[in-house]
Amino acid sequence: MPTSRLRRAALPLTAAALLVPLAAACSGGANDTNGAADGGQRLRVVMAFPPAQAMSPYGDDAVNLSRLAVIEGLTSLDREGAAKPALAASWKRESPKAWTFTLREASFQDGTKVDPAAVVRSLNAAQKASPKPRVLSDTGITATAQGADTVRIVTTEADPLLPQRLANPSLTILSAAAYRDGKVNPAGRATGPFTLAAVKGAVSATLERNDHYWGGKSKAPGVDVTFVADGTARANALRTEAVDVAEYVPISQASLLGDRLVHGFPSARTNGLSLNTEHGVFADPAMRAAAREAIDSEALVKAVYEGRADSAQGLLGPGVPWAAADRKAPVDRAKAADKAQVAKTKQIVLATYTNRPELPEVATVVQQQLQKRGFTVKQVVRDYAQLEADALAGKYDAFIQARNTLLDTADPVSYLASDFTCDGSFNISQLCDKRVDTDVNKAAEVAGTDARHRAAMTAEADILGTDALVPLLHERFVQGYDDTRVHGVALDPMERTLITADTRVG
Repeated sequence: MPTSRLRRAALPLTAAALLVPLAAACSGGANDTNGAADGGQRLRVVMAFPPAQAMSPYGDDAVNLSRLAVIEGLTSLDREGAAKPALAASWKRESPKAWTFTLREASFQDGTKVDPAAVVRSLNAAQKASPKPRVLSDTGITATAQGADTVRIVTTEADPLLPQRLANPSLTILSAAAYRDGKVNPAGRATGPFTLAAVKGAVSATLERNDHYWGGKSKAPGVDVTFVADGTARANALRTEAVDVAEYVPISQASLLGDRLVHGFPSARTNGLSLNTEHGVFADPAMRAAAREAIDSEALVKAVYEGRADSAQGLLGPGVPWAAADRKAPVDRAKAADKAQVAKTKQIVLATYTNRPELPEVATVVQQQLQKRGFTVKQVVRDYAQLEADALAGKYDAFIQARNTLLDTADPVSYLASDFTCDGSFNISQLCDKRVDTDVNKAAEVAGTDARHRAAMTAEADILGTDALVPLLHERFVQGYDDTRVHGVALDPMERTLITADTRVG
């Protein structure tokens, strides 16, 4: 799936209606004198996705908690997607399935100690959770305490990515008090620089500074959060200074706000045109090649994204910094059918979803480009939840999606496996190619980072050679804040961080 966050329904409110509760919720924000007396001003933040699972760490709410600097895991990720220390100061691989992690000195927000027993409790609870966190879908974990500061973790399958996996927000470490009556409540029981103090349904949340934070005192005394699904309302709140930080500013609003208020940066999200390789017109490789030749990525970037996106480079774009150096040219591509041959084919159905506002516009431009090549195209545009089952069942000839290529483990091999192998769980193109499967499986077995990257790019070249997916463009995330007065906002291509201990007003 493009990201499971798309399954959330947008709040049924207009942009105008949203501004009133937004302003009311933020009225005690950055100008709050109590906050200033406590050392700095409180941050006012508007988020795009409201809580959907009562802030459970085992679903998409964990991403919000991570982006708001409430929760942490044993590890975190750098901009290259490599694991770096968080609650674990160091780690060592003992065998293909066993690792040991040495903990740093740290305390939970309730004042209790982060010790091996707490880590074991949290990781084993995640393993037993129902539904299981997606990051554990391809391996299981069993954690045991060893000594005063060491945890041993054994995976069911050999897993060279365990340190990256443990950075996933769903594998956050919480204190014993978080686990009660079969539920998990992170409020006041996590380790991040901000404590979740209160949640008002899907409307707002209040965060306070965590005085026990191992990484040092946060610069803001707290954060007042509102959840607003309407992108125009978020942009208007930023424009009127009702908030300090607005998450995910729509492209349509970015130019209106100006460069002082909007900050775009490369993401790990690639917008692609998946072509049905099993049934219909695009079962013919020559027709897929014709569709590829019809696509003008630069025109899409200019017409729909107003230049705030990057033209297609492959499956992995600028948000995956190492990809360009290791990229290989596709080989054995089919010769494209000419316009006369294309014109003889039956009508194709091109589908996309409304949850990301730019995609219907992308679909219209792609339709025009395909029609210029000779294809007859019918569009289907609906909410993502209404399309996913049919897309996975191969009921569309072509499907446009915005796909996070570093979801879950910050490693693209899992994305390549799920989207392009014969048994892939998200294989919308219905691709089943022996060479692709072989190279993806080889990449999955490689442990060394550089070697794994090279293996992944070999698999990328094979996939592009089939024309099962035509890359359209690489999205840039656009976050909103006034860079003359708001500092320390994290611009993270993997979407896991936004507010940090260093984020501040002034």
